[in-house]
Amino acid sequence: MALTKLDPQTALIVVDLQKGIVGSVLAHPIEDVIERARALLAAFRQRALPVVLVNVAGAAPGRTERPPRMTTRPPGWTDLIPELDQQSDDIVVTKRTWGAFASTHLESALRTRGVTQIVVAGVATGTGVESTARQAYEQGFNVTLAIDAMTDARPEAHEYSINHVFPRLGETGATKEIIDLLDTRSV
Repeated sequence: MALTKLDPQTALIVVDLQKGIVGSVLAHPIEDVIERARALLAAFRQRALPVVLVNVAGAAPGRTERPPRMTTRPPGWTDLIPELDQQSDDIVVTKRTWGAFASTHLESALRTRGVTQIVVAGVATGTGVESTARQAYEQGFNVTLAIDAMTDARPEAHEYSINHVFPRLGETGATKEIIDLLDTRSV
């Protein structure tokens, strides 16, 4: 689905741009993803729209066939990267699942602010970003995905999410398209 519009009260959710993840080997240069996330952050903040910064600090407790890649994390692993320029009015969510809505206060924080739509960016496309988008869609939010402001360690997961999953959850577009649409919202 092509990008058509943004609701008057749209929030930006930036997923897992944190010190322990941005140094990973990723399919796309992380510097480009960070720069586009920064552009989105600046545009949302300039218009006094809600910004959500998400980090991950653990995993869901269930058994899986694949063991966790790390059992202990080094100090600072969960710290949001300084390039996000965290502001006092940003909503900060620490998650312990793939998606930012499960077992967190995110839905109520957005509903309190009258948010009806979210824009999602960050890492990893096929896990944190996709799960957050799925959960938002299931909660009744309109979803937009900034596909040039995300990446994954697995190129095939990134492509699959963009081409097969995201069109079923919402609209996709480039950072510039999203920023341009911010000015066409009816307030």
